[in-house]
Amino acid sequence: MPRINSLSELEELRKDILSNRDPQKPCITLCSGSACLATGSGQVAASIEAEIEKQGLSGAVDVRKTGCHGFCERGPIIVNHPEESCHFQITPEDVPEILSRTIKEKKVVERLLYTDPDTDEKITCESEIPFYKNQKRLVFGSNGSIDPKRIDDYLAIGGYSALAKVLSGMTAEQVLEEVKKSNLRGRGGGGFPAGRKWEESRNAPGDIKYVIVNADEGDPGAYMDRSLLEGNPHSVLEGLMIGAYAIGSKEGYVYVRQEYPLAVENLAIAIRQAEEYGFIGENILDSGFDFKVIVHKGAGAFVCGESSALMTALEGRTGEPRPKYIHTAVKGVWDNPSVLNNVETWANVPMIINKGAAWFTQIGTEKSKGTKIFSLVGKITNTGLVEVPMGMTLRNIIFEIGGGIPGGKKFKAVQTGGPSGGCIPENLLDLEVGFDELTRAGSMMGSGGMIVMDEDTCMVDVARYFIDFLTDESCGKCVPCREGLRQMLKILTNITEGNGKKGDIELLEELSEVAIEASLCALGTSAPNPFLSTVRYFRDEYEAHIEEKRCPALSCKELIAYHIDPTKCRACMICARKCPVDAVLGGKRKIHIIDQEKCTRCGTCFEVCPARFDAVEKISGVPVPPPIPEEQRIIPGKGKE
Repeated sequence: MPRINSLSELEELRKDILSNRDPQKPCITLCSGSACLATGSGQVAASIEAEIEKQGLSGAVDVRKTGCHGFCERGPIIVNHPEESCHFQITPEDVPEILSRTIKEKKVVERLLYTDPDTDEKITCESEIPFYKNQKRLVFGSNGSIDPKRIDDYLAIGGYSALAKVLSGMTAEQVLEEVKKSNLRGRGGGGFPAGRKWEESRNAPGDIKYVIVNADEGDPGAYMDRSLLEGNPHSVLEGLMIGAYAIGSKEGYVYVRQEYPLAVENLAIAIRQAEEYGFIGENILDSGFDFKVIVHKGAGAFVCGESSALMTALEGRTGEPRPKYIHTAVKGVWDNPSVLNNVETWANVPMIINKGAAWFTQIGTEKSKGTKIFSLVGKITNTGLVEVPMGMTLRNIIFEIGGGIPGGKKFKAVQTGGPSGGCIPENLLDLEVGFDELTRAGSMMGSGGMIVMDEDTCMVDVARYFIDFLTDESCGKCVPCREGLRQMLKILTNITEGNGKKGDIELLEELSEVAIEASLCALGTSAPNPFLSTVRYFRDEYEAHIEEKRCPALSCKELIAYHIDPTKCRACMICARKCPVDAVLGGKRKIHIIDQEKCTRCGTCFEVCPARFDAVEKISGVPVPPPIPEEQRIIPGKGKE
């Protein structure tokens, strides 16, 4: 690779790359992010290579193994260019037909297209699919079109032009001012203005300064940063270097989870290729600016997502937070000024430099600018990664993009902000998504997790689950978090098991207040949010568990039982055969009953009972009807349906 020494040389290289690409030549992009790899994308890729050779298409079609396309519910995904026809849930067996139909005949494979659930219409073009067309994919959009292992793909879409623009004609102060004017707020959870953080670090005393990418994404159900780093690592590196130039840093770190092997692999390749072109190293673009990047693989502790704990881990010590009487922007890694932003924040920077702060501030709300990537998971039809402008309502995200709740179930709540976030109820579905709006509702933006819950979700158990997670992930350094969370978990567990008592809610509120006021870091101060938000909007469920020993959602195992309705049972024997503990008693022509002492409440009988009978009932808060006498259990006839 030739070393690039100026903006003009970069433009010439880009022209050369584009001149060697025929925009009309067939090109297949295959989603090869972690989610699609888990559903067989690797096998599909191997099948594509073999089938191209078999059908004599070598040289006639390009293949790009890209990052995540976002629509994870329908992966693996293939998009054919230039037509942009999109095929979903591909198997290796589908590949011969896809190649022959799309490449040779210029047609589509209808059975693999997206089907509109309302009209049954087959939609060919990716941009017309509701999941995609209702988004604004500025940061994440390139994931589906470039191969993260080929730097030329990034250069072809304008990659490193922002860095070249900065190094060839902007002072550090001008870069800093542009980021400040954009009002880019950190996408990692706190929402602190990136420009102000950079300025504080630039003005801090000391010749050694660091810039750091926080890729320690550990929220349950969240994988935005992981997928962005897997699919477009150069955008993150370019943003990191621009930030380094602005604050006067010559060294940067990417703190990434060891559990993200594909992100680590693609990042290492990206750094090596950027070094070969001269975008990383000494005298970058002949500007006198030197910069190197070090990848640090973290051990997977959730607390290391907190800035001071992450920096402590970077120093080679146990990842524990420390009191931030002085901001880490002033005294961070080895007591040197250190700017820490998450993956998505850094990836926004090149766009701001190229298009300007004025363009960026036109997107979003008054105080929350730009777009935000969310992982939309849980009880939702269209699971995946979505990027929307700040200010879009939760209703639009969940029902227009997410496709609503599957199985005809009713929406109950959405949890935003990860395990330290809060649950937002149905009457706030029209809430605009923004940093301050979510905080006022008792939740938070966090890094972008969005877990949807339906009517079958017990909100008390949700609080218990997340407090359990945070109890395990607490570093244990401060008492309010370490001991407070343990006690909260104990009380919540008792409530879900039917052992709650009067005063438990008030005690939980008191423990929450202490944790918020006295914990050392943000993990402890935000940990009570799952309880506080659920008790704020679903207090009646807590009261039902405590006072009536009843779970309204029929979810808590200790508060439910299964009963077979004798008027509906047809003695089909299915539930008896499937019960793992032989708790279903009965035989042919005998109405079945459940031995409540043997029953483990696993729900198997409820799940396997044929819908035409609907004989198994899930009940809570009322005594189980007594078993019917033996002589009354005989069903006339053959006992078959």
